[in-house]
Amino acid sequence: MIRKPAVAGQFYPGSPEALRAFLDGVVRTPPAGAGPAIGVVSPHAGYVYSGRVAGEVFAGVVVPDTALLLGPNHTGLGTEASVATDEAWATPLGPVPVDAGLARALLAASPLFQADSLAHAHEHSLEVQLPFLVHRNPDVRIVPVALALRRRDDALEAGRAVAEAVAGHPAPVLLVASTDMTHYESEAQARENDRLALEKVLALDPGGLLTTVRRHDISMCGAVPTAVMLEAARRLGATGAELVRYTTSAEASGDTRRVVGYAGVVVR
Repeated sequence: MIRKPAVAGQFYPGSPEALRAFLDGVVRTPPAGAGPAIGVVSPHAGYVYSGRVAGEVFAGVVVPDTALLLGPNHTGLGTEASVATDEAWATPLGPVPVDAGLARALLAASPLFQADSLAHAHEHSLEVQLPFLVHRNPDVRIVPVALALRRRDDALEAGRAVAEAVAGHPAPVLLVASTDMTHYESEAQARENDRLALEKVLALDPGGLLTTVRRHDISMCGAVPTAVMLEAARRLGATGAELVRYTTSAEASGDTRRVVGYAGVVVR
């Protein structure tokens, strides 16, 4: 089965020409060049708001032939840890195959993960990452995972399982955690909330991130996927993280009263 786009033409350009033109403008390799990475954090709002942040993230890393995508489940459909086992995901730039072998390894690594397409049918958080991945590597394969885990221990267990599956894969895998940061607070409050959360992300502290988000009531929709990525990255040998860019929706809208925060992070 081919998973059809849910938000092409809404969150990002629906035509191949317009999408390529946008990507050409925002995915620019930095002077130091792109380097290998274990994982990234990338936002998932409409490209007019967060596309430049995502573009800078993916421009700075080598995208290998497989990427494991971890995103929040906004729709509430499906299981708590849904692994898409479609044949491919359609995009305006062509179909992106699912890496069936890595998907099977992840399902075998922990009973938390379940094969499920329902959670992905209308979910945007992973779909919006695909054009950036394809732009950087047209041969990329993916394993999409939508997460709605509620318990801290389950998130850390999921991270362990991701690391196990990736460690057993015969080729490099990039972990992509999809999240926006604070939602609909003032610019000042959003920046303060997100500073607290990003401190834990940059410290490679998944448990601390989840505790901080809960304690300060931070509306970071992808806190669990980010924590899962961080736990997996730690187990895979990550030693540091870099904040590539942080901004808010006010940069595009001019409205500082109710903003959404966007952060791009690279973990190596």
